[in-house]
Amino acid sequence: MIGLIQRVRRASVDVNDQTVGAIGHGILLLLGVEANDGVLQLQKLADKVLKYRLFNDENGKMNLNLQQVNGELLVVSQFTLAADTNSGLRPSFTPAAVPAVAEPLYQEFVRYCQAKGVTVATGQFGADMQVSLINDGPVTFWLQVN
Repeated sequence: MIGLIQRVRRASVDVNDQTVGAIGHGILLLLGVEANDGVLQLQKLADKVLKYRLFNDENGKMNLNLQQVNGELLVVSQFTLAADTNSGLRPSFTPAAVPAVAEPLYQEFVRYCQAKGVTVATGQFGADMQVSLINDGPVTFWLQVN
């Protein structure tokens, strides 16, 4: 499971010119589900996202996590993160989970984070989405768990 996290001042997702999810200060997570992912990978990545120290403390050091700053989380499904780009000039999506597998894991990821007390907004799984954000820093990290 792959997560591209960005520290944001605000972020939103639109589908068909309608905002379906929006947050203020927090993390925008682009979530890629791979073919062999399951609940274990979901929980490992969710815990890492929630505990990852990417917010500044009083000394300007990245020592605080999302929950410590009372931040919000916007989770957007993005199967292209699981693409194999090692050969040729066109990505292969063979490593990505099929939608019937990926969507329930995506939904469970959201529920898991909510159960941890985090305010979570989402995109719309499988939709053509327009994502807007103000990246704070910029601060962006690629997280992957097996």
